[in-house]
Amino acid sequence: MIPEIEIKRRRTFAIISHPDAGKTTLTEKLLLFGGAIHVAGAVKSNKIRKSATSDFMEIERQRGISVATSVMGFDYKGLKVNILDTPGHEDFAEDTYRTLSAVDSVIIVIDCAKGVESQTRKLMNVCRMRKTPVIVFINKLDRPGRDPFELLDEIERELKINVIPLSWPIGMGTTFKGVYNMYGGKLNLFFPVNKQTITQDVVEINDINSPELDKNIGDYSTALRDDLQLINGVYPHFEVKDYLMGKVAPVFFGSAINNFGVKELLECFLEIAPHPQNSTTATREVSPFENKLTGFIFKIHANMDPNHRDRIAFLKICSGVFERNTSYFHVTSGKWIKFSNPTAFMAEKKSTIDRAYPGDIVGLHDTGNFKISDTLTEGEDLQFKGIPSFSPEQFRYIENADPMKYKQLAKGIDQLMDEGVAQLFTLKSNGRRIIGTVGALQFDVIQFRLEHEYGAKCRYEVINLHKACWIESQSKEQLDDFRKRKFNSMALDKWGREVFLAESPYALQMAIEKFDKIQFHFTSEF
Repeated sequence: MIPEIEIKRRRTFAIISHPDAGKTTLTEKLLLFGGAIHVAGAVKSNKIRKSATSDFMEIERQRGISVATSVMGFDYKGLKVNILDTPGHEDFAEDTYRTLSAVDSVIIVIDCAKGVESQTRKLMNVCRMRKTPVIVFINKLDRPGRDPFELLDEIERELKINVIPLSWPIGMGTTFKGVYNMYGGKLNLFFPVNKQTITQDVVEINDINSPELDKNIGDYSTALRDDLQLINGVYPHFEVKDYLMGKVAPVFFGSAINNFGVKELLECFLEIAPHPQNSTTATREVSPFENKLTGFIFKIHANMDPNHRDRIAFLKICSGVFERNTSYFHVTSGKWIKFSNPTAFMAEKKSTIDRAYPGDIVGLHDTGNFKISDTLTEGEDLQFKGIPSFSPEQFRYIENADPMKYKQLAKGIDQLMDEGVAQLFTLKSNGRRIIGTVGALQFDVIQFRLEHEYGAKCRYEVINLHKACWIESQSKEQLDDFRKRKFNSMALDKWGREVFLAESPYALQMAIEKFDKIQFHFTSEF
């Protein structure tokens, strides 16, 4: 039997945002307050020598952006916390979308000066579709920003979700004094002595009408009391069940870089966030309390440790107990596979584990057995839903720039394509290889990683394509006719499935209309 307490003490969540809202910085400070690290790193590597824990790839350190989801787990006050820090840039959105299938709740980070931005809207749409509970953290209050009430109105309007503030800022920019924790009913004033470690200079005031409040924040006390009175009149009382159903989003204010408001966010989140929930498969719902193991691969990371050329498959455990040196059924291949070194994560740092429970993310050393969305069970034929690879919209021919490094290039392309962020298509007509991505920045990342991780150089050639779509049909006659007529536009993906590379929207529309017995799929999940 699975210990029920092990499931209920787990919190698996993703941190999402538009680029530069402070997502990775917030992750660092949650790790800091959670005791997982003792010194927080900076996202921009030119600020201090220590880079962010979750930005462990060389390209992330150089560019100051996250380009891959990283997983960090730690224990805090009896709870097992699994944080997934996701890329914010839209060119890496596919990685983020798939990560959202592996979490039970989400923290959305918003810049107090910029408000709701385009990528935040897209990510919130995914959360709404999955009915994932969200908490909003309005960040960077140490800088001049917009009125808090204006921000709350914009969040409700743009993200289409009701909000309830559970903390409130005192001042903003150079006058920022701290936050009042409405959920806990006390005021915390922080003094940023050292941005990378926790300071103990905290003043707690349990009564908002206490003269101690006036003593600490002076004239700001009147404005704070007026704001709280207005909030109590406008916003309903916070109910945890409404948050868990995705009907309302609690809002916290703070400054992650200065540790303001982060502890309040962490304490409240761990109290109200859901433990692992049911997962959807093509045939049934899977409960985390089931005894038999089920789980799915939502991410593959090649070259996590460049010294060992290892490839790690990220397994989200949905039910049962995962145990080391136990054979599990790989549904796609029909094989039973035993794992001698399953790992837990702190970004790129790994530690071997003996067992893991629903909600945990386990790293499995992969020699090419897995692809994204694969399922592991104890024998049941299950396929989890909602983990697609999207149809690429950017295309380049990829060519070897160093004939002496052909094997390194081939291995690098093979492993990087397994990550699922970019896709490889091989033309049937001439065997030329085409890289397809959702965003243009991916081409730079692939080129950089091929050179620095595999010692191979590549060059790109432009190819004018509109869309790639997977095809299938019950009509052999029409399928054969389509293959002949579109021979120069036909390719195979890495897994040998047929793909139609449409040159223009018109060509795609004509193909769909003329070949009515062929199904055109724009995600690989079919």
